[in-house]
Amino acid sequence: MELGTLVGMIVGAILIVVSIIITAAGGDGGVMDFLDAPSAMIVIGGTLASGMIGVKLKNFLGAFKAVGVTFKPPSLDPAAAIDKIVQLANTARKEGVLALEESAASMDDAFLKKGVMLIVDGTDPELVKGIMETELSYTEERHGGIAAFYENLATYAPSWGMMGTMIGLVLMLGDLNDPDNLGPMMAVALITTFYGCIIANYLCNPIASKLKDISKEEILFRTVMVEGMLSIQAGENPRIIEEKLKSFLAPALRSGVGGGGGGAAAAGGDE
Repeated sequence: MELGTLVGMIVGAILIVVSIIITAAGGDGGVMDFLDAPSAMIVIGGTLASGMIGVKLKNFLGAFKAVGVTFKPPSLDPAAAIDKIVQLANTARKEGVLALEESAASMDDAFLKKGVMLIVDGTDPELVKGIMETELSYTEERHGGIAAFYENLATYAPSWGMMGTMIGLVLMLGDLNDPDNLGPMMAVALITTFYGCIIANYLCNPIASKLKDISKEEILFRTVMVEGMLSIQAGENPRIIEEKLKSFLAPALRSGVGGGGGGAAAAGGDE
């Protein structure tokens, strides 16, 4: 569970509700003045309609499933991945590349398994690199498309809120003969802009940002794997592979990799 998403949404909701209550308590209005069904319909409905127009229906529906990723992102452990690659390097160094086929059979990670099998099959290194990087590229593009969908919603929501405000103003200006209704009608007109701002800045933009962050971590994780597999295929020393892959990690994470030269130790210290 990604606590940042959950805590952020809870804290944001509390701050909005509390500020509304305090504001309502200090004036003549009430909390219910911030609830208006027609305003909610035009902002939420209009935003979703624009989002649906902008992408294919399957992508529209799939984008909402991606919200779950912000609460439960894929479990990625770069340090463990590097240790696994070093183990594979040791196996290839001692028993040959063909011995990796048995290790691949027990792998849960489909991306790593695919790369290992390409190596076992004797695929040209440049072709292995091309295949794996192409998959990475399309994964990044797919993730970017979902994040862009929420960024677009964040753009549509305030616009629909402004549209609702203009509708309210038209109705208000058409009834200037009753001054007592001008205040309440203006409040209803402005509430749509308020809803649009909440949807954009409390939901859509933060979700897009979190999806980008998760995608960046996954792409880095996969890049480490690609570099490791190419190094194994090139027959590099396990210790060199370990040090090379550790350079992808933040300094604070490097100490948990390999136990300090474990790759070379496992390989018998041979060069």
